[in-house]
Amino acid sequence: MFDVTQPPPGGRRLADGGADMIQVLTPEGQRAEGVAPEYLEIVDSLTDEQLRGFYRDLVMIRRFDTEATALQRQGELGLWASLLGQEAAQVGAGRAMRTQDYAFPTYREHGVAWCRGVDPVNLMGMFRGVNHGGWDPNEKNFHLYTIIIGAQTLHATGYAMGIQRDGAVGTGDPDRDAAVVAFFGDGATSQGDVSESLVFAGVTNAPVVFFCQNNQFAISEPNEKQTRAPLYHRPRGFGFPGVRVDGNDVLAVYAVTRLALDGARAGQGPAFIEAFTYRMGAHTTSDDPTKYRLSAEVEMWKLRDPIERLKAWLAHEGTADRAFFDAVAAEADELGVDVRARCLALPEPTGVDMFAHVYAEDHPVMRRERAEFTAYQAGFEEAHA
Repeated sequence: MFDVTQPPPGGRRLADGGADMIQVLTPEGQRAEGVAPEYLEIVDSLTDEQLRGFYRDLVMIRRFDTEATALQRQGELGLWASLLGQEAAQVGAGRAMRTQDYAFPTYREHGVAWCRGVDPVNLMGMFRGVNHGGWDPNEKNFHLYTIIIGAQTLHATGYAMGIQRDGAVGTGDPDRDAAVVAFFGDGATSQGDVSESLVFAGVTNAPVVFFCQNNQFAISEPNEKQTRAPLYHRPRGFGFPGVRVDGNDVLAVYAVTRLALDGARAGQGPAFIEAFTYRMGAHTTSDDPTKYRLSAEVEMWKLRDPIERLKAWLAHEGTADRAFFDAVAAEADELGVDVRARCLALPEPTGVDMFAHVYAEDHPVMRRERAEFTAYQAGFEEAHA
């Protein structure tokens, strides 16, 4: 698919990135020049309905994210990890996946969850403290959120090796062949789990795409404190290709991810995508980003907003008009009202609920501990009777 000894195909040198970067739409919403034909072919095959769908996805998940942040500020969520600024990276990758592909997220992939059909309110349960996830991972092929930084890359690689051993790779059947996407941030690349995942994926030729959203600050630390080389160079040392894509360009992300997934499903092995983007908000709602970055830098990145970029291009091409944009905005406001109401209505678990989902089947240890806890709770009720 790619020559790992050469720069990424279709690379475009941008002033901010300082390295070859694949881009289809410029920040001004114009078609970029010098895009490799394999990416243009994918983008040009998109229908007007799909292009408008990308815009709707971006607007809807930003509105959901805004509402979740507001709920946390009002004490209704214990914590929230915002995706503000990273919408295009997540939508582009999420829409490139087929139904049988499997996603392994961090705790910030709200946009990928949206693309996989997970109810947004289910994402809030863990942050509200009423469940440990709230959805069946196998129903949408979207794993539960992983809080431990980088751990999901091992899960993803192991699952991909399982797909390989099930014979669901390289058969030529588009409804059978599958691949895995491991989502993580730039900070996770400093974790041993990620390096181990790259080792296993490389030596086994596993059908996994490592999708790194480089929002440039990880856990409040800039890239230069983590690595001396561009992140997309990292996989070359493990024997497979890496590319850098403009993470604020949903069309470029979609094309790059789809090509990488096609190769993985065909048996060509793993790939590494560095989506070069920017975290506009805080690391989480407990973080204060003003302590480690300048407001002027944030203002510069506002000019590269993924939503405004796509909107400008759709309007220029006549693919969408004001009526469409207004309708999406109204639908997004309705989503905000809906998720707020349903979040506040999430049922609170009882104490004994914690024993119900430890094992798939009833377990004698859980029965004993549940009985002890029930007796403990009853003691409080008797004391207050």
